[in-house]
Amino acid sequence: MKLLCFQAKRFRWKTHSKTLPEVPDREVDESVEEAVVVFFHAEASDEAGERRASVLRQTLKHVKWLANKRALKNIVLHSFAHLGGAGATTDFTEKLVEEIAERLRATGYSVRLTPFGYFCEWDLSVYGDSLAKVWKEI
Repeated sequence: MKLLCFQAKRFRWKTHSKTLPEVPDREVDESVEEAVVVFFHAEASDEAGERRASVLRQTLKHVKWLANKRALKNIVLHSFAHLGGAGATTDFTEKLVEEIAERLRATGYSVRLTPFGYFCEWDLSVYGDSLAKVWKEI
C-alpha cells in the first residue's frame, strides 16, 4: 500500500469520467474542510492473507496519527492507482477501502470516499508545514 496524505484546509472533488465500466453512473461534486485527504494505491502484494491484515492495521495507524497532529476529524479516501506499480484487483481495493472507512468511523472520524472507478477533478488547499504533506509506503 502506498499513501500520499495531505492535511487539507479544503478538498473538493467532482466526477469527471468513469475508469471502470461496471461501476454505476454517478455525478458527484462535493467538498470538505479541515480534513486528512488520503490518496491510496493498493498493490497486488497487499492481497496476501497476512499481508492484508498488516496493511489494514498500518494504514489505520498512519491516518489516525496524521489526523491527530492537527486534531482533524474529517477523512477523505481517494483511490489513486498512479502511486505505484502492480495494482491490486479492483474488487480487493474497493473492499479494503470500505473496511478502512468503517474502522475509522467506528473510532469517531467522519469519512468520505470519492467515487471508486472514476477520474475526478480536484481542488486541494493544503497547510504549509512539511507534516501537511506525507508519503507513506506500507
